[in-house]
Amino acid sequence: MAGNSISKGAMWVLMGLLIVGLAGFGATNLSGNVRSIGHVGTAEIDVTTYARALQNEIRALEAERGSAMSFAEARAAGVDTDVLGRLVARAALEHEADRLGLSIGDENLREQILDIPSFQGLDGSFDREAYRFALDQAGLNEGQFEENIRAETASTLVQAAALAGLQTPSTYMDTMMTYLAERRSLAFAVLDRAALQSGLPVPSEDDLKTYHQGNLPNFTTPETKTITFAWVTPAMILDSVEVDEAALREAYAERETEFNMPERRLVERLVFADSAAATRARTRIDDGIALEMLVSERGLDMADIDMGDVSREDLGAAADPVFSAQAGEVVGPIDTNLGPALFRVNAVLAAQITTFEEAEPRLREELAADRARRVIEAKIDTVDDLLAGGATLEDVAKETDLELGSIDWHPGLTEGMAGYDSFRAAAQAVATGDYPEVEQLADGGIFALRLDGIVEPRIQPLEDVRDAVLRGWRAEATVTALRAQLEPQLAELRAGASFADLGLTATEVTDMTRRDYRPEAPAEFIDTVFDMVQGEVRVIEGNGRLFVLRLDSIAPPLPAEEDEDLARLRAALQDQAAADLGQDLFQVLANDIRSRAGVELDQAALNAVHANFN
Repeated sequence: MAGNSISKGAMWVLMGLLIVGLAGFGATNLSGNVRSIGHVGTAEIDVTTYARALQNEIRALEAERGSAMSFAEARAAGVDTDVLGRLVARAALEHEADRLGLSIGDENLREQILDIPSFQGLDGSFDREAYRFALDQAGLNEGQFEENIRAETASTLVQAAALAGLQTPSTYMDTMMTYLAERRSLAFAVLDRAALQSGLPVPSEDDLKTYHQGNLPNFTTPETKTITFAWVTPAMILDSVEVDEAALREAYAERETEFNMPERRLVERLVFADSAAATRARTRIDDGIALEMLVSERGLDMADIDMGDVSREDLGAAADPVFSAQAGEVVGPIDTNLGPALFRVNAVLAAQITTFEEAEPRLREELAADRARRVIEAKIDTVDDLLAGGATLEDVAKETDLELGSIDWHPGLTEGMAGYDSFRAAAQAVATGDYPEVEQLADGGIFALRLDGIVEPRIQPLEDVRDAVLRGWRAEATVTALRAQLEPQLAELRAGASFADLGLTATEVTDMTRRDYRPEAPAEFIDTVFDMVQGEVRVIEGNGRLFVLRLDSIAPPLPAEEDEDLARLRAALQDQAAADLGQDLFQVLANDIRSRAGVELDQAALNAVHANFN
């Protein structure tokens, strides 16, 4: 089994290599006689492999963030370092495999090549012409590719041998599960202003001033950027986009199955091995047994027989009986390509006919929005050229469909233009002196912005925030008064009195774990409960409220066989811990090999590769 796993793993690694190669990086742009960017011991790091891996990583990041990434940005993010580190680790394994004399035989090599789908013809068999063409597209010859396979497979064997038998220590998992799933039972009461036995005093002006000065961060405005922007979205130009009737009718025809859906049924189908078994089941149905019972007897779930939403075309010979049946009716046995079967109709879905005239408003809106997006996309170069030529955002707004706007932006603002993720990111990054650049919005719009100034954080005077200060003072005064009122009762609770004995209404919580959540409680509620010892009483302050907690009992986690969720959690954590441990051991192995074999990198070759990206 282990051997098969290694072989399969190696095959997929090799397929990854092929895909990397087919990315088509311009290897011919790397002129001269430089063939590698360095080596680990006897294993060289091919210059083209590095270039392709670097390009693939940049493309993946571009796809993830939805915009182009310059090589300077990639280097700033450490992409080149990460790629180089992975290739050095791979070369270290190749060196170790070579030192140990590990390799795969010709027969193994042949089998792996034959298994790669990219080299197979329409009939699924190996196609030598496809093999040659794929390698040619990758800039490789057969010898180079097959040598790569041998090296990759051998290094995979080294890695597999180092990690073979790796297991997560049971003590570690037990400790982890105890932390996550230990159960605690408690009671808690909530006291608010209504629980006060005396009213709150009216705050004096000095009281408010003292509270204001003692909580200045709550009354300080954030740093704010004053930003001017020019923008346009498809919705802003929708009325100016024309859609002719021919395009609408073509769109209607392309989506006819969406607008004109035939009558359908929600159907279940139970298939039998032969007609006799199907007939016996039909007789039992007629005698009153439920279809669910027949399904259960077969060791199946109802989901196993559910065909979902079907039309006549989906049912073949069963179409007429099923579409003649009423909801809840069982029909059959009917011969199907799977064998004789019983069908139950669960619901009748009437045909839905939407005429062109009925669909036209929706189609017009969708086509207009699509064309508006393409109109805006075509404007990007125009706006870019204007900005590059020294035009201001005001000039751009005069010469194009973009509209001018302004905003006082600060982190946390999500209203208006700040509702767009890309705008918030650009606003966060913009600095004094930056030139406006065109960026895209999620709805197909574009914008460019300019930083006009930065307003430093400012303490708001008491007169501007008097209502907020008064609310804050009352909440704090309420908590202070409740604490004073509660103090004698806390001593009685600790001595064994119940909440009811003290006239307090308590909420009982049984078997709470760290994974629980109490939306009505302060954020530190769970942490506080799991920091307490049995019988302890604590008080947590909320917003104008007090939470009085008493921990009644502590119990170990439920056995895995009694809690399926807990069993799944343990399995997931065990897999994650094993993966993390394996990664750490792999890094130790790679570091050991590198220290013994030595690593040499050719900075000139690296610079030559990087020059192709600039």
